[in-house]
Amino acid sequence: MTNADSSGASNSSGESSKESSRCSTPVLDADRSDRLRDKMRRRIESGDHWFSLEFFPPRTASGAVNLISRFDRMGSGGPLFIDITWHPAGDPGSDKETSSMMIASTAVNYCGLESILHLTCCNQTKDKITGYLGKAKHLGLKNIMALRGDPVGADWEEEEGGFNYAVDLVKHIRSEFDDYFDICVAGYPTGHPEAESYQQDLRHLKEKVDAGADFVITQLFFRAETFLKFLDDCRTIGITCPILPGIFPIQGYQSLRQLVKLSKLEVPEEITSILEPIKDNDAAIRNYGIQLAVEMCRVLLDSGKVPGLHFYTLNREVATMEVLRQLGLWTEDPRRPLPWAVSAHPKRKVEDVRPIFWASRPKSYIYRTQDWDDFPNGRWGNSSSPAFGELNDYYLFYLKSKSSKEALLQMWGEELLSEESVFEVFTFYITAQSNRCGQKVLCLPWNDEPLAQETNLLKDELEKVNRRGVLTINSQPNINGKPSTDPIVGWGPAGGYVYQKAYLEFFTSSENVTALLKVLKKYEPRVNYHIVNVHGRNLTNAPDMQPNAVTWGIFAGREIVQPTVVDPVSFMSWKDEAFALWIEQWAKLYEDESPSRMIIQYIHDNYFLVNLVDNDFPLDNCLWQVIDDMFELLDSPAAPPCEDATP
Repeated sequence: MTNADSSGASNSSGESSKESSRCSTPVLDADRSDRLRDKMRRRIESGDHWFSLEFFPPRTASGAVNLISRFDRMGSGGPLFIDITWHPAGDPGSDKETSSMMIASTAVNYCGLESILHLTCCNQTKDKITGYLGKAKHLGLKNIMALRGDPVGADWEEEEGGFNYAVDLVKHIRSEFDDYFDICVAGYPTGHPEAESYQQDLRHLKEKVDAGADFVITQLFFRAETFLKFLDDCRTIGITCPILPGIFPIQGYQSLRQLVKLSKLEVPEEITSILEPIKDNDAAIRNYGIQLAVEMCRVLLDSGKVPGLHFYTLNREVATMEVLRQLGLWTEDPRRPLPWAVSAHPKRKVEDVRPIFWASRPKSYIYRTQDWDDFPNGRWGNSSSPAFGELNDYYLFYLKSKSSKEALLQMWGEELLSEESVFEVFTFYITAQSNRCGQKVLCLPWNDEPLAQETNLLKDELEKVNRRGVLTINSQPNINGKPSTDPIVGWGPAGGYVYQKAYLEFFTSSENVTALLKVLKKYEPRVNYHIVNVHGRNLTNAPDMQPNAVTWGIFAGREIVQPTVVDPVSFMSWKDEAFALWIEQWAKLYEDESPSRMIIQYIHDNYFLVNLVDNDFPLDNCLWQVIDDMFELLDSPAAPPCEDATP
């Protein structure tokens, strides 16, 4: 819910647009630098409707992990932006994982969501506010919602050396940071509860807009006509910027009562008469709330005056997503602007090339490259400089698994009996079947999500090799000129064609590697390989250490785009992370010196990490034959024993 705003004026007053704006991620064209207000303008001009979502910071570290997972899920539906509320009692400007600043920063940098950070005047000096704004800019935040804030006690107390009205905060932002931030302010369809009159509150809103606000988000309301009248009244007095209605799908009786108490609104009798008899039935209330919100939103959108809807989610997803689906606004487009998750940080706007190794760990990649000054554009150059940052902070809430320790043990085994127990975990992940305890394996240390649609194209082959100890953590099929609109492998603007070389990355034993090296000799130069162990033993047939493009796209009127590469130099940085995950996310689930922990430690110490690229993408993928040949050599009774590849 939008924080309460000022009721008084300052004492010292004076391509299609839908495609290019959805979900705030950049696409491969010139509008990458678009500001939020520009995206709104384009959508208004084209008649495309949009939605946005509000969240509040969690109270606990585990809540932060869950909220970031919710960002990823709800971000897939295409919000134009999200906003994060400012909670003065929660140290909102700090580096704590539960602070408003860190949640908003994570949404931008690690979830790729255009985000608005709320900022209030409450209990803050001008210097402190300036410091918070500077920090927000450094973190890549570009949008601020300027609010007075709710008073700590019953009444507002003036802050010495601070601001008492939102209009003063707007003026300060413009004075200190010029036009860097897009600024949002709050509007009240029934008038602010502390305002002398509805008309006076409208005048105060115009003062905020005239001071430099770019758009308005309103407090919640219960009738469509309430907002439409407010909108007309705003236009009558000369407020011309976008005004977004704040929509609250009723999700529970108690949450509604709390929200009404905070906002000092009255629930219409026609709503309370329906809610009272079902107040103890959460499902019935949620269904009614969804129906009510859908009906109200349809009236607003059909009016032709409302370009977008802003939803107060209360950090829940079911009701809001259902409302959006029924309105036809939930556009879960499987196509991506690039084949990897894009950061919304402004300094990364040119980035369009990454090593494929971090395909399933994009947040880790962003974390390890956060200090880079320049990002690759057009091709991947010498990645030995700048260097990848270390990854020692596995505990950070945006790098942790979203599953609890208990859930991970159920998926990966309360007790491991042998290396084959580990093979089974990988196999169950690939097949999406339940393990021996009836639990589905929904993630691995190298991938916190279920298998991607694209990987499902290789499911049968992946199952076969994992059962035999080729433990795959990354793969892609070969693609020869599929349309960029393909629902499984498509990416980039419509009307293009995408290509891929078959790629396979896995852990396997030193015995397997010894046989694999013998087999690979007959596949050169078609197959490039890179094989390394945790100790740094490095085997490759890419002696010049040049990047190998494994994904590329051809689009009308632009150069070839090659967004993923296999790079031998950066593979060595990835190797450290890939091996460490065995210990950090799996072995540490078990007691020291326990058999289960020792099995994982053995794999970490003795297995090799392998990547294979089949360069002949127009032909059938030969990598499965490479693996078959390896096992055939190992299984052949006539073959001499292979020397162990361990150093």
